[in-house]
Amino acid sequence: MFVAMNRFKVFAKDAEAFEAVWRDRDRHLNEVPGFVEFALLKGPEAEDTVLYASHTIWRSRADFEAWTRSEAFRAAHRSAGDNKPMYAGHPQFEGFESVLVEKKQKDAA
Repeated sequence: MFVAMNRFKVFAKDAEAFEAVWRDRDRHLNEVPGFVEFALLKGPEAEDTVLYASHTIWRSRADFEAWTRSEAFRAAHRSAGDNKPMYAGHPQFEGFESVLVEKKQKDAA
């Protein structure tokens, strides 16, 4: 498993608009081999910013890297630059390969 995250420091005054951009955009992820799950996470608020993370889970790093070279990736990010005024700095990418994964076992009846 590979987890790809982009962290965004968003100006607090733009937080609702930032969330709307993500809610309303077509991410094109379901058409990409190896995609497992997406979440937009809202983190702590600072004095004038809110921390967000886009979080995707992939079968493998290779699947994620193929996504970044795909037409689906280009389509999903086509207007991403339009939102730069909402950010306090550049988004920060972080990628993680799984070392250990534990899933909840079904409860015994």
